[in-house]
Amino acid sequence: MKGNDPRYSRVNRKKMRNKSNQLLNIMIGLVVVLIIIVGASIIVGNKDDVVKESAVEQGEVDKTDSTDNESQNEENDSGSESENEMGSDETGDDESADAGQSDSGSEETGESDSNDEGVSGEEETEIVKIVPDNDEIIMETVIDKGWQPVGTTQTGIHESKYDGESVDWNEKKKAISYATGHSEDELIFWKIKNGGGPQKSIGIVSTRDKSKKYRVSLEWVDGKGWKPVQMDILNTLDFEY
Repeated sequence: MKGNDPRYSRVNRKKMRNKSNQLLNIMIGLVVVLIIIVGASIIVGNKDDVVKESAVEQGEVDKTDSTDNESQNEENDSGSESENEMGSDETGDDESADAGQSDSGSEETGESDSNDEGVSGEEETEIVKIVPDNDEIIMETVIDKGWQPVGTTQTGIHESKYDGESVDWNEKKKAISYATGHSEDELIFWKIKNGGGPQKSIGIVSTRDKSKKYRVSLEWVDGKGWKPVQMDILNTLDFEY
């Protein structure tokens, strides 16, 4: 009988194994296909979500930009109307201010010319004026930071002199004259004295008619000469000096 034939049994078992292998391969293939389909679905879904989120964000940005542009346009329109309404008034104010500045500039030029006598190429930088309270002697104190040394012909170690004739004495007179804005011929030099140190001096002077009276403090600058550092405009010469 075939059923008892060993060869038949081997062939039969081999066929059964082949069928089993084919069935297993088919199932594995189906599983792989399902995995691919599920993975592709997930990837496509994520891309759609990203695209949707990007579109939403872009829409919000566009909306914000549009709102900002509208607000800016409204502000610009409002500013333009305000400027148009104020334009005529500002034009009149500017013309008045220009005229005032022109007059002021002429006066300042005159003052600068008188204060710069004896100084070459130097400009005023700042003038400080102090009016003391209840001072019978001093009307006003002036500190001009543009003052410069008047120059010197002296060399070597400087020695301050009060002899009424030396080069140092005459350079003191030059510095005092420079600070007041008057020439030496226009001034009476009432006294030049020590100013509290070997390189400091004070000069008390007035115009010839005594209508203007000054007390000028000087300091020596090595190699450059005497420099005014302070000037008191005086009410009177009737004090101890």
